[in-house]
Amino acid sequence: MDGVRMLLAAGLLLLLGDFVATFGYHVPEHVFGRFHSLVHHSPQRSFVCYAIQQRQPIALLDGFLSAFPYFVFIPWLWTISPWGVGLGLGLAELHVIWRHRFSPARPRPVWLTKLCRGLGITTPERHQIHHQNGNRAFGDIFAFYGQPAEWWLKYLRSLKKRYRATCR
Repeated sequence: MDGVRMLLAAGLLLLLGDFVATFGYHVPEHVFGRFHSLVHHSPQRSFVCYAIQQRQPIALLDGFLSAFPYFVFIPWLWTISPWGVGLGLGLAELHVIWRHRFSPARPRPVWLTKLCRGLGITTPERHQIHHQNGNRAFGDIFAFYGQPAEWWLKYLRSLKKRYRATCR
């Protein structure tokens, strides 16, 4: 039973954290923000390197804000399984490293490709699409958030456009 609770907490942390991160932070940052596109979509994709080299420590805030949605669920999920929370956070961080540090052209075991496809997990190839076109392939961990996020992006841009038109 403890193993089920651990997997439940880890799975919920990843699903809920990615949902809130995608729709509550990542997509709105593409519409209203500045640092995410400047730092994350530039050829040099390290918040830390950018903050140090450009003397812009505020850029670290974007990195924290993209992780914060996962932290919000910790108190609730901790009651289900502290080990599950740790597993979920560890898997989330490993996924960040994997999708940014491994070349999409690098061969991957067939079983891993099938697993990612079956679970709707974003691969380095899919994340590279998002880096090449910031309007596509949303969902940091889960690819199935991509299409709804693109609709959300269009809606937020239309709101921004209407707001600017009424303020003139």
